[in-house]
Amino acid sequence: MKKEKYLITGFSGFVSKHFLDYLEANKIASEVLGIDINQTDLNLTHFEYISCSFRKIDLLNKEQVEQVISDFKPDYVLHLASNSSVAMSWKKPVESFTNNTNIFLNLIETIRLLEIKCRILSIGSSEEYGNVNAADLPLKEEHTLQPVSPYAVARVSQEMLSKVYVDSYGMDIVMTRSFNHIGSYQKDIFVIPSFAKQLIALSKNNSEVKDLTTGDTSIIRDFVDVRDVVQAYYLLFKKGVKGQLYNVCTCKGTSLNEAIQIMAAELNINVSHHTDSALVRPNDNTIIIGSNEKIRKDTGWTPTISTEQSLKDVLHYYKSVDSIS
Repeated sequence: MKKEKYLITGFSGFVSKHFLDYLEANKIASEVLGIDINQTDLNLTHFEYISCSFRKIDLLNKEQVEQVISDFKPDYVLHLASNSSVAMSWKKPVESFTNNTNIFLNLIETIRLLEIKCRILSIGSSEEYGNVNAADLPLKEEHTLQPVSPYAVARVSQEMLSKVYVDSYGMDIVMTRSFNHIGSYQKDIFVIPSFAKQLIALSKNNSEVKDLTTGDTSIIRDFVDVRDVVQAYYLLFKKGVKGQLYNVCTCKGTSLNEAIQIMAAELNINVSHHTDSALVRPNDNTIIIGSNEKIRKDTGWTPTISTEQSLKDVLHYYKSVDSIS
């Protein structure tokens, strides 16, 4: 049986680990090449159904990208690479925008010039929607975009480039607007794992006062478990429509305050929190909840893991990491 060939950019991030787990759990015979500017710490040799290798390269380096694409000739490209922190995009807007836009353009232009026939999954973000009215929820793909951060603007640019390459060059690109996904292995620069680590530390503190430092906890997000996300990505590779855009979301909103209380209850602690103005982003989106009607219709995907379970699993992961360290 011929193995499916997957090129995964941004391989050292947490989503790729779960995508590999999905391929393995579903016994999908695959050859995977991961590329990233950072070294991976994944064990690449313990799979039964996957042969996996890694190359440390910079996607801004045209010669390196051309060599990898030419040698590997992927069937599928999962483009996860990005500076994915919205907060960081406010601190380093030029770096965030130019990196996220140019690495994607360099990748797809190389594939075009080499005439590699493959399907590319261009991963975008719910941040592209910007501030919306409650009456517009849940957000559908045709909703007007109003990005309010440098990160979001770069994601819109990536999406527009995808459409240009589909319409003008006939390339096989499927796009997503992926909503806030959470799960094990996510770095604690992101809000949910950051809360989890702080709450675990507070649970070990004998002090009666258990106070958490936060940004704006009133904001509401559509959190989707990363294990559901990678299933969506696989189904989009197989059943997504060329040139189409799909929300990857749950259709349910959870405030950051609710997320804190769910995790605190799981740890059996009472916790209060105060807002540090330094942690509040400029012009942050107040509420983002998406519609997954389109992806369900075209691929049959539906999320299966509740936000409550996802939050508990994040806690379990960080407690296990804490016990090892």
